[in-house]
Amino acid sequence: MNYKKLILAALISSFIATASAQETKVIDNPAIDMPAYLQVAQEAARHRETHRLTEAEFIAMAHEPNTIILDARSAEKYAELHIKKAVNLSFPDITVDSLAELFPDKNVRILIYCNNNFSNAPKPFPTKRADASLNISTYISLYSYGYKNVYELGPLIEIEKSKLKFVSDKK
Repeated sequence: MNYKKLILAALISSFIATASAQETKVIDNPAIDMPAYLQVAQEAARHRETHRLTEAEFIAMAHEPNTIILDARSAEKYAELHIKKAVNLSFPDITVDSLAELFPDKNVRILIYCNNNFSNAPKPFPTKRADASLNISTYISLYSYGYKNVYELGPLIEIEKSKLKFVSDKK
């Protein structure tokens, strides 16, 4: 009987130690706010539902005044191939200052696209996981910074069938 009590006590101690080790550490950093991010992500998701475009709508809007096409992929991938007249601001470089410089008017219409909009072009447009698509993080980020006139290219398009014009900066 003492053997069973000893094993039970050992199991309980092990469980308590494991539970204590799994407690969340609170590390204060006012420059990182996960709850606020999750809240703005939910707001942006609702907003995004009415701001997704077909290829034809994207092309038509791209020709309208006060409209900018933003490519948030890396400078390297942008240089390989991008939509004609798109400006590049790599996602890690989206900051308060870079946005204020590139888009001083928060009402400017911004059209976005990403890797996951194009198939059959794995070098310039490598596929990301659907839940890690650059469109999602770019949309949330722009929305968070106060840009609400953002529209996203919605469909997955075979690059050779696309009606969009592409250019390369590679020699």
